[in-house]
Amino acid sequence: MIKVGIVGGTGYTGVELLRLLAMHPKASVQVVTSRAEKGLQVDAVYPNLRGFNDLCFVEPIIENLTTCDVVFFATPNATAMYMAKNLLDAGIKVIDLSADFRLKDVAEWEKWYGASHVCPELLEQAVYGLPETNREAIKGAPLKEKRFCSI
Repeated sequence: MIKVGIVGGTGYTGVELLRLLAMHPKASVQVVTSRAEKGLQVDAVYPNLRGFNDLCFVEPIIENLTTCDVVFFATPNATAMYMAKNLLDAGIKVIDLSADFRLKDVAEWEKWYGASHVCPELLEQAVYGLPETNREAIKGAPLKEKRFCSI
C-alpha cells in the first residue's frame, strides 16, 4: 500500500485527488493538509468522503508528511518548491500538480511565473508529462511534475 500525503486538500484539485484516491486499491491517504481547515475532519468538510477516511486536516509542514511514501501538491504555483527539497531529502517522492518544476530553464520559469525559484537545482531532475507518453521516465523519478497522475 502506498502511503499518500496531499498538500492543499481543500482546493478543487485536492478534493478531486481525495475522491480518486479514496477508491484506489494501492493507495492509502495518510495526511491531508489545509491551513484554513486545520483540525477539522475531512468528511465534515466534504460529506461525500464520509466512510473513506477519518483524517483531520493538518498544517502543511514537513513533520506532518514524513510518514508518506509520496506527497502530492495540489497547490497554487510557487508553493511546492518551498517543501520539495526537504521531502526529497527524506526519501519521499513528490508529485507537483502546479507548475513549480514544469520548465527546466530557471530564467524562463521566473519570467512566466513572476517569482524567484527557490530550488532551481531540482528543475533538471523533475519529469513532466502524461503517464501515457512518459511512463518509464516517470516511474523512476523522485520528483514528478504533471497535470494528471495514475499511481
